[in-house]
Amino acid sequence: MIAVAQTHRSGSAAFDVRAALKEGMARLRAADVPSHTLAAELLLMHALGRDRAWLYTHSHDSLDSLAAERYFGLIARRLAGEPTQYITGKQEFWGLEFEVTPAVLIPRPETEHVVEVALERLGARGVKINMKTGEPSPALRIADVCTGSGCLAVALAHELPHAELFATDISAAALEVARRNAARHRVADRVHFLQTNLLEALSLAPHAPRPASLDMIVSNPPYVASKEAATLPREVREHEPESALFGGPTGIEVYPQLIEQADALLASRGLLVLELGYNLADGVRKIFQAQPGWVNISVTNDLAGIPRVIAAERF
Repeated sequence: MIAVAQTHRSGSAAFDVRAALKEGMARLRAADVPSHTLAAELLLMHALGRDRAWLYTHSHDSLDSLAAERYFGLIARRLAGEPTQYITGKQEFWGLEFEVTPAVLIPRPETEHVVEVALERLGARGVKINMKTGEPSPALRIADVCTGSGCLAVALAHELPHAELFATDISAAALEVARRNAARHRVADRVHFLQTNLLEALSLAPHAPRPASLDMIVSNPPYVASKEAATLPREVREHEPESALFGGPTGIEVYPQLIEQADALLASRGLLVLELGYNLADGVRKIFQAQPGWVNISVTNDLAGIPRVIAAERF
């Protein structure tokens, strides 16, 4: 125990909020847990049902033994490799809080670039009211493929009130999480969820778009090479769903099928915006270039300078 802990006559250690937080940080740091300070804070907030402001304005409040036991139980789970987001059941994305479970990939900040590129490429079409005429803009129809937690579909529905979205995933459990997230952010009436591989069943489902009628398709598909599984961090390798991670032996295998299906479903000027795996930008660009009808192909780097998003327009 750290020095600021006090001991009751019974012999059990007692902590105030500050001491518990420092002890949690120390245990995680000693085990080389990434982002140990943030993890300790998030787990203490979760254990106490409080926010960060409360932690630091009540730093000298005593924790009862049950609260301390609960917190250090969460620390132990994190030390065992369980991701913080699965322990707390939530992750922020695009300024919105999303439920996450082991059935879905944990949303990453890098994936927010997909939303940014999608909105940028839509341009004036993404504004609900035409700024020149004052008339409503035409309704948009957008598909989110491999939706997982629904973070892309929900974020786009939040930003585009005149859009109807179709979110697909091969996992029924993932779709249940995505449905709850759509309901949480009050966009469930505009997001339709379909269990299918990529876009296979989209044109056959009730209320789904007919071929060549989508304005945009976005996706964060499985793109990790299966041969690289052993190189992934323990938290990812042991806890996140394999079907959402691995795209095949090299990771690029999902892209040709997805691009081919998108070609049949996108309207003229329709946009396809895809997250990229590491070192896949050139290969995916070549797939677009090998198929007639794709123009205005662009690649966007993330904040680390890594090619993260590729976008193309259906001619």
